[in-house]
Amino acid sequence: MPCPSRSDALVFFVNGRKVTERNADPEVTLLTFLRKNLGLTGTKYACGRGSCGACTVMVSKHDPVSKKIRHFSITACLVPICSLYGAAVTTVEGIGSIKTRLHPVQERIAKGHGTQCGFCTPGMVMSMYALLRNHLHPSEEQLMEALGGNLCRCTGYRSILESGKTFCMESADCQQKGTGKCCVNQRENHSSSLDRKSDICPELFAKEEFQPLDPTQELIFPPELLRMAENPEKGTLTFYGQRVTWISPGTLQDLLELKAKHPEAPLVLGNTSLGPAMKSQGHFHPILLSPARISELSVVMKTSDGLTIGAACSLAQVKDILAESISELPEEKTQTYRALLKHLRSLAGQQIRNMASLGGHIISRHCYSDLNPILAVGNATLNLLSEEGTRQIPLNEHFLAGLASADLKPEEILESVYIPHSRKWEFVFAFRQAQCLQNALPDVNAGMRVLFKEGTDTIEDLSIAYGGVGTATVSAHKSCQQLLGRHWNELMLDEACRLVLDEVSLPGSAPGGKVEFKRTLVVSFLFKFYLKVLKELKTLVRQFSVPGSSRYPEISDGFLSALEDFPVTIPQGVQTYQKVDSHQPLRDPVGRPIMHLSGLKHATGEAIFCDDIPRVDKELFMALVTSTRAHAKIISIDFSEALELPEVVDVITAKDIPGTNGGEDDKLLAVDKVLCVGQVICAVVAETDIQAKQAIGKIKITYEDLEPVIFTIEDAIKHNSFLCPEKKLEQGNIKEAFEKVDQIVEGEVHVGGQEHFYMETQRVLVIPKTEDKELDIYVSTQDPAHVQKTVSSTLNIPINRITCHVKRVGGGFGGKVGRPSVFGAIAAVGAIKTGHPIRLVLDREDDMLITGGRHPLFGKYKVGFMNNGRIKALDIECYINGGCTLDESELVTEFLILKLENAYKIRNLRFRGRACMTNLPSNTAFRGFGFPQGTLVTESCITAVAAKCGLPPEMIREKNMYKTVDKTIYKQAFSPETLIRCWNECLERSSFYSRRMQVEEFNKKNYWKKKGIAIIPMKFSVGFAATSFHQAAALVHIYTDGSVLVTHGGNELGQGIHTKMLQVASRELKVPMSYLHICETSTATVPNTIATAASVGADVNGRAVQNACQILLKRLEPIIKKNPEGTWENWIEAAFEQRISLSATGYFRGYKAFMDWEKGEGDPFPYYVYGVACSEVEIDCLTGAHKKTRTDIVMDACCSLNPAIDIGQIEGAFIQGMGLYTTEELQYSPEGVLYSRSSDEYKIPTITDVPEEFNVSLLPSSQTPLTIYSSKGLGESGMFLGSSVFFAIMDAVAAVRRERDAAEDFTVKSPATPEQVRMACADRFTEMIPRDDPKTFKPWSIPIA
Repeated sequence: MPCPSRSDALVFFVNGRKVTERNADPEVTLLTFLRKNLGLTGTKYACGRGSCGACTVMVSKHDPVSKKIRHFSITACLVPICSLYGAAVTTVEGIGSIKTRLHPVQERIAKGHGTQCGFCTPGMVMSMYALLRNHLHPSEEQLMEALGGNLCRCTGYRSILESGKTFCMESADCQQKGTGKCCVNQRENHSSSLDRKSDICPELFAKEEFQPLDPTQELIFPPELLRMAENPEKGTLTFYGQRVTWISPGTLQDLLELKAKHPEAPLVLGNTSLGPAMKSQGHFHPILLSPARISELSVVMKTSDGLTIGAACSLAQVKDILAESISELPEEKTQTYRALLKHLRSLAGQQIRNMASLGGHIISRHCYSDLNPILAVGNATLNLLSEEGTRQIPLNEHFLAGLASADLKPEEILESVYIPHSRKWEFVFAFRQAQCLQNALPDVNAGMRVLFKEGTDTIEDLSIAYGGVGTATVSAHKSCQQLLGRHWNELMLDEACRLVLDEVSLPGSAPGGKVEFKRTLVVSFLFKFYLKVLKELKTLVRQFSVPGSSRYPEISDGFLSALEDFPVTIPQGVQTYQKVDSHQPLRDPVGRPIMHLSGLKHATGEAIFCDDIPRVDKELFMALVTSTRAHAKIISIDFSEALELPEVVDVITAKDIPGTNGGEDDKLLAVDKVLCVGQVICAVVAETDIQAKQAIGKIKITYEDLEPVIFTIEDAIKHNSFLCPEKKLEQGNIKEAFEKVDQIVEGEVHVGGQEHFYMETQRVLVIPKTEDKELDIYVSTQDPAHVQKTVSSTLNIPINRITCHVKRVGGGFGGKVGRPSVFGAIAAVGAIKTGHPIRLVLDREDDMLITGGRHPLFGKYKVGFMNNGRIKALDIECYINGGCTLDESELVTEFLILKLENAYKIRNLRFRGRACMTNLPSNTAFRGFGFPQGTLVTESCITAVAAKCGLPPEMIREKNMYKTVDKTIYKQAFSPETLIRCWNECLERSSFYSRRMQVEEFNKKNYWKKKGIAIIPMKFSVGFAATSFHQAAALVHIYTDGSVLVTHGGNELGQGIHTKMLQVASRELKVPMSYLHICETSTATVPNTIATAASVGADVNGRAVQNACQILLKRLEPIIKKNPEGTWENWIEAAFEQRISLSATGYFRGYKAFMDWEKGEGDPFPYYVYGVACSEVEIDCLTGAHKKTRTDIVMDACCSLNPAIDIGQIEGAFIQGMGLYTTEELQYSPEGVLYSRSSDEYKIPTITDVPEEFNVSLLPSSQTPLTIYSSKGLGESGMFLGSSVFFAIMDAVAAVRRERDAAEDFTVKSPATPEQVRMACADRFTEMIPRDDPKTFKPWSIPIA
C-alpha cells in the first residue's frame, strides 16, 4: 500500500553496532537485511522456511517479566526486521574472525573436522554459541537439542557433535564413565588385535590445543537497549512498506483498539506459521499487528488448580515453564503437562521453538499441531480480550474445527491459555509418529485422557483427539461418550478401536496420502494408551491397596516394551586409522588428519560462496518461469502485465537465444511444448529478486494438454517409452542353471528417488565485459568447463571469451554436474540481451522442482540356488525412471548393470537395464551413480534366498562372496583379498555373532519391539568408464618470495580436494603447507577440465599436481646441488637470477578404462574400493519408528591422503545413504507435480538419526600401486553402506512376520519409512482398518518407481 506517512525509526543492534532503519519494510526478513544491507554474508540462505538452520543467528532481548537478558537462536529467514525493535542480533561474524580472533566454537568445529562444504557451518556455530551463552557447560542432551534444527548434508553430523562435546560437562562423556564400563574403554577392550598395534590411531584432533572458553570476552548487551527496555516506548510504532504496514502498539489498550479497527489483521510474533504461508502459498496481509512489546501477553500465573500461560510466550519458554511445574507439583497433577512437554521436545527445531508463540501455535490450528490435541483433551481454556472486555472459550473440537460459534471474534485476541492440573485417577498421554524422530511434522499425533471413578477401573470421563487425520485436529467425542461406564479391559479396547475408526474416518484421497498407515496409527496409539493407562492403574491400585484390584488384566512382559518411546541418545564411537610412518618428516603432511583448508573460514562465515559475492554495479536479478503442465503444447505466452511492473526490465524467451537452444530433446528454454512440470519456459529479469518473483505470477501461459502422460515406470513399460537401448551383460548358461537348482525365488524391488538437497541451491552470477563479448561467470558447479562450453554454444561465441570461476561449492553430490550449465546459459542470454550482470539464485522449492535427482528404480529378480544357500543362477532386470530427457540416464543404466554383481561370484548371470522416459523432470547424476539403487536389488535377492533356506543372510553372503583372484561379469580381473579382510575385520569389530544371538534373545522376549542386525559387503568400482575422462591438468607457480600458487582442474565441493592437493604439493616440493595457496578453479588457468565426480577428483588432479611439482623440482635440482644448505627462498631467488622458469603445467593422461558393450567385456574401472558395514536397529511394531543402535564400518582406503577428510567422507556418505533407504521420500501428485519441495516435506537425516554407537575404521596395511601415494577415492562408496540400516530394519520386520506366521513377502520397497515398516508388521490393528478399493478414488500421490 502507498505510504500515507513516514515510518518510525527501527532501532536494533547487530554485532554490537547500532542500526537505525528509517524505511523498514515489513516484508524484508532479517536474513535479507543482513546479507544485502549490511553485507554480512556469513548467514546463509538455504531453505527460506526456517527448517534447515543455515541462517541461524542469536537474538538477545530484555525480558520485561524476569528483568533478565534472554539469548536465543532463531532462523533469520523467517524473522521480519520490524519485529527486532530493541533487540540485539549476533551473527557468526560478530563472535570471531580469522582476521582478529576466533571464538572457541569456531575453532573447535573447524579443527574437529566438523565442516566439509561449510555452507551449514555458520548456522551450526551460532546454534552452539547461543547454547553456550545460556549454559557455559551444557549437557550432551542440551547440545543435541540445540543442534536439532540444523541440517547438514556433508558430514554425517558425528564430527560436529564431537566438536560440540568438548564444551560439555566432563561427566556426560559417557553414562558409565568411572564404572569401568565406559564405551570408549570397552571399545578398546573389544577392539581387534590390529588396533592394539602402535601404528593405529583413534584420535583425529587434539583437544589439548583448543583455547578455553572465556565468557568474559563475549559481546555485552548494548546499554542503550537496556535503557530503552527499562523505560519502554509506550507509543505505537508503525513501519510502512511497499505493500504491507507493520503496527507495533506499546500498550495492551492500543493493541485492542487496533484489532477493533483492523479485525482482519493477523497478530505476528514468531512468523513461523505466517512466514512460510506467505512465501509458498502466496498468503498476503496488508496490515500486520505485532504484540511483541506487550508484557501482559507473556505473564505466567500458577494457581492451586492450574497454570495460565501468556499467549506471547515462546514454545521454548512454555517448555521451561512446564518442566518447572512438573518438578514442583505431585505427579498426579502434572499428567497434561508431561504430555505437552513430551511433544515440545520433538516439535520442530530449537530455533523455531524459540520463535513460535503458544498463542500463534493454537490459533494457526494446523491439522498437524502437536499441542492442540493434548490441550483439547486436557480441557484447556482460552482467555480472550477485546475492547468489550474478557471472555473465555474452551479449546475443544468446535474451536479447532473453526466453527464461528466457538471461535474468536474478529476483534478479539488471545491473551493466555489456562491448563488445569490433572487429578488423581486421571491419566493423560500423548503420541506422535513422524518420518523421523525430530524436526519433522507428524503423520499422526494424538492426545488422550481418561478419568476413572475413584478406586475402580470404570471410565468416568474419556477424551481422545487426533492430529494429521483431517483438515483440523479431530476429536473422537461420540466414541468417548459411548465408552463411559465401561471397565478398562480388552473388551473395551476392541470396542474403542471399532468406534474410533468409524468416527475418525479418512477418505482414500485425503491430502498427505498414507491413508491406511494413518488409520492404523489411530488404533495403534489407542492400544498404546490402553497399555500405558493399565500399567499406571495397576501401580496406583497397589499404592492404595484397593480391594478387588486383582481383576485388572495382566500386561505380559513381552508387551511392556510397547510402552516406551525411543529416547534421543548421544552418538558415541571410535574412528581409527593407520598412523604415518615414524620416519616421515614432520613437514610432510600426507597421511595426516590435516584440517580442511577453508575450515576456519567456514566457521567464521568468511568463506565466500557464489551468492556471497557483493552486488555488482547495474546488476539485475533473474527468476525462472516453469511449466505447470506435465505434457502440453504451449499455445501462447503473455508477459505484457509482467513488463508493466516497476523495476521489471525484460523477459527472456527461446527467441532471444543467439546460438543453440540446448539439444534436440533437451531445450534450455521450452519451445512449442513442455515435457514435465518444472520445465523452464522463460525467465524474468528485474532490478530486485522480489520484483522478479512477483512478475512470474503475472505471466500468463496457455496450454493444450497432450497424450500420453507417463509418470511411473509401469506406465513407461506399458507405452514402450524408453530413452535408450537396453543394456545387457551375461555370463554362463542361465537357462541350464535354473533347471539344475534346488529352489527358485522371484521378487520385486522398488527404490524411490532421492533429492540432492545440497545446502547451497543452484546459483550463478554472469558479468558481461565491455569488449570482445567476454563474460565472467561465477557459478556453483562440479564442471565449469561444461558450463563454459554450453554458454559458448548458446551465445554462439568462442569458448576463449568465457571464463568460469569456482571458488567453492556448497555441496554437489552429482546435482551440480550437468544442471549448472543450463542455468549459466539462461543467465548468460539475459546478460547479453540486457547488457547487465545477471544473478540467478534458485529458491529451494524451485531447485527441487526443476533439477531432478537420483533415478527411482524398479527391479525384478529370479534367483536359483541350492538348499545350502549356494546361488547358481541370477537373472535381474532393472528399469530406472529417467524423466523427460536423456541427461545421464544411459550412463547410469550402464554403471548400474556393470556394478550389479557387487561382492558376489555367481557363475550364471544375466543383467538387463532400461532407462524409462517419463513426464517428470529429468533425473541426473547422484553420488553412487546407480550403484545404491541397483545393488539393493542384489542384496534383496540374498535376503530372499536366506529366508527360503532358513539360514541367516550373512551366511548366504559369505558363501557366495568372491574368494580368490577372479574376473567380474565384464571380464575385469581383480583380487578380493582386501574385501575378505574388510568382511572379517567388520565381523570381529562389531562382535557380530554374539550380537546376532542377543538380537534373537531380545526378539523372543518382546512382542511389540523387535531388533534386527545386518552386515553388508561392498565392491565399489571407482571412476568413469572412459580413459579420456580420467585426464587432469594443474598449473603451479612459484613466486620470488618462495610462496607457491597451485591451480588444478578439480572443484572444492566440501570433499577437501584443495586440502589434499596442497598436501601433495607440500610433499613433492618439500616445503611446509603454509607456503602454498589455492585461489580458485578457473577455466582460464586450467582449460578443458573434467567434472569433479566419480570419486577420482583427488586421484587424477593429485597426479597432475605431482607432475607439475616434479617438473619444477627437477629444474631446481642443479641449484639445490650447488647450495644444499640453502633455504627454499635462497634457491628460488637463485633460479630467478639464472632465468629458470618457475611455472609448470602438470598433466596426467588418465587411467586406462574402456568397455565394449557389444562383447560385454572390458576394463571399465581403474580400481575398486571395498567396504563392509554392520548395523543394528530396533523397530516399534506399532508405529513403524526405528532406532539405530549401532553401526560399524570398515573401509579400505589403502594409504589415506588425509584420514580426517576420508573418514568424514565415509560418514557423510553413509548417513546420506541411510537417508535414501529410510526417510527421504519424494511424493508426486497424479498430475506429476512434486509435492515434497522443501525441508518440511522432504526429510534428510538430522543429528538425531546418527547411530547411537558409530565406529569407522580404515583398513590398515593395504596398498594399491596405481594411485597417488597408494590412496583411494572414497567420495561415493560409503553411500551404499547405508543399506545396512535398511537390511537391519528388514531383519527386524522378518522376525515380526515369522512370529505372526505372516507370509514371506519378497516385494521390497525403499525407503523403509515408518509407513512401510508399520504396514509390514501385520497384526490385528492393520487387519481391522477399513481399506478402499483403488478404483473408487483418486490417490493424493502416486509411486513413480
